[in-house]
Amino acid sequence: MIRAYAASEPGGELTPFEYDPGPLGDEDVEIQVEYCGICHSDLSMLDNEWGITQYPFVPGHEVVGTITATGTRVKDRQIGQRVGLGWFSSSCMGCEWCMSGNHNLCLTAEGTIVGRHGGFADRVRAHHSWTTPLNDGIDPAKAGPLFCGGITVFNPIVQFDIKPTDHVGVIGIGGLGHMALRFLKAWGCEVTAFSGSPDKEVEAKELGATHFVNSRDPEALKAIASSLDMILSTVSADLSWADYLATLRPKGRLHVVGVAPNPLSFQVFPMILGQKSISGSPLGSPTTVGKMLDFAARHGVEPITEMFPISQVNEALNKLRHGSPRYRLVLKVS
Repeated sequence: MIRAYAASEPGGELTPFEYDPGPLGDEDVEIQVEYCGICHSDLSMLDNEWGITQYPFVPGHEVVGTITATGTRVKDRQIGQRVGLGWFSSSCMGCEWCMSGNHNLCLTAEGTIVGRHGGFADRVRAHHSWTTPLNDGIDPAKAGPLFCGGITVFNPIVQFDIKPTDHVGVIGIGGLGHMALRFLKAWGCEVTAFSGSPDKEVEAKELGATHFVNSRDPEALKAIASSLDMILSTVSADLSWADYLATLRPKGRLHVVGVAPNPLSFQVFPMILGQKSISGSPLGSPTTVGKMLDFAARHGVEPITEMFPISQVNEALNKLRHGSPRYRLVLKVS
């Protein structure tokens, strides 16, 4: 039996829960969970915001732990190996997207906490290909958020061939944004941080921002018109998107990884004149996750975290829902 913490209804408190996972799949591994990050997506699933949650619901998709069992067809993972597991736990391995190395775009990819139980537990299972070995230079206690928030902001850097000479803007200095600043700084970019909280300027620059712009000041936005090669929006809020598009250079890109609650609104003509683009992306493939970990280990990039024992999981979730964590929360499971 796997021991976990589960909610029985939308928004419900997590309580101890046990379940029988059944036989281990031939291509799956079982992970003894050491740490598990807490993500806003866990809250969205807990509250059934997306209408896909099944109860009892066990959150947790930023897992770090050691492999305790492997399926009969698993050859590239070993018992005792420390790995990480993120939002995806499986994909078909046969479609054009999986076969081209874009497993994160597989139309039948399985979420770690969608239709199955996640990592707020002593053990969790996944297809071996979606478990990524941790580098020696990665702190396992801080690594969990890299497998969701970290890869979410790292993936666009790779997908759009961001160059060290590029000037990149980051909207939002929170759980995603602070990791984006650290990655982009280490990548060599000139980085502008956008925030509606002027008191975050000092910390934003400590995290890697070259410049800071108060996004509530229209004149500050106008002052950097046509200067950015790319903007990475990490916030889940409705913004004046036209003002941000105006800060892009010709061929610039506004890339969205934060889920705004309403459709984006902007005039098309300025996009046509400047050949500008708007795009979005979901996390990253297993290969890109591996590249992210190599890069993070080489450059000392890690999230800023707060640790809670798993016995205080509800206090941690409440802090994420109502408080101001700096910047990612992690549960110590074992």
